[in-house]
Amino acid sequence: MNDAARQLYRVAPRQVNQTLAAALRHWLPETPTWGQVRRLVQSRRVLVNGNLCQDQGRRLKLTDVVSVLPHSTAPVAREDDVRIRYVDTQVVVVEKPSGLTSVRHTDERSWSAKRKRQNPTLEDLLPRILAKRENRGGGKTRQRPSRLPPRTRTPPVRPVHRLDRDTSGLMIFARTVPAERELGLQFRKHSTGRHYLAIVAGAVRAQTITTNLVRDRGDGRRGSTTDPKQGKRAVTHVRPIETIAGYTMVECTLETGRTHQIRIHLSELGHPVCGDKVYAAPDDAADSSRAPRLALHAAALSFTHPSSGKRMDFQMPLPSDLDEFWNRLRRGK
Repeated sequence: MNDAARQLYRVAPRQVNQTLAAALRHWLPETPTWGQVRRLVQSRRVLVNGNLCQDQGRRLKLTDVVSVLPHSTAPVAREDDVRIRYVDTQVVVVEKPSGLTSVRHTDERSWSAKRKRQNPTLEDLLPRILAKRENRGGGKTRQRPSRLPPRTRTPPVRPVHRLDRDTSGLMIFARTVPAERELGLQFRKHSTGRHYLAIVAGAVRAQTITTNLVRDRGDGRRGSTTDPKQGKRAVTHVRPIETIAGYTMVECTLETGRTHQIRIHLSELGHPVCGDKVYAAPDDAADSSRAPRLALHAAALSFTHPSSGKRMDFQMPLPSDLDEFWNRLRRGK
């Protein structure tokens, strides 16, 4: 079954606070039994807002978008899939793989330890990765190697920003409260540098997109509003890198960092990110590009170190799955 067979559903007002299982029984064309719904969810074929959901009892909200996939998603990312680019006592910079949620959602923090292990986030995996690394005496990084003493327990990391589950790329976590505070201030002041690569439909020209984003633009999804008194200002600078028949690879530089900002701005521009099932227009739902996943990658990250004051710059090339996807589009296949 191809990607066009993916089924997309938006929560109606009457379904708010229903369980995911109850909604699936209503949505699916041939109403399945409760057992069939349970097996569907457990087989990693259901996404909520683009994130894998294996909780059939999850209560739905009006803004939720539920996808039923024609096949199971990739297995949960392992510790070996996460690459540490830099680490010291204050910060850690990592390469996040696609398919791994950055930070656990608020309503998931009360989950049992077993349930969290079944659906780990990068926030969960990173302390274990660091503990193993530091207990064996550090290791190589592309920049300065860690000089941290061995320890039996590594404290939790502190997220200061996040990437969508299906977005790959560079992320930074704080390791202390002062570092978290300083880095958080940099993100709020927009003094960090964040550059993304995206593969989008159509030919795109260089431009700056400025809108006010709201949580609900009227159809249950985040989007732009024309009311200047509502929403939060969002600015994305777009620069085309290469255009081929029907598609463009663009570099997006964030001046602000709102939730789903790049995906919303490009979709509203008429150039949805390939593989995006939430913000693509209805007539783009099939996504003829056959993207392997959301074609969005955080390729560059820069910030000022919270204690040394040194400017830190990192780059990460396009991952192999998106590189192969772009080359396939180049060949017209």
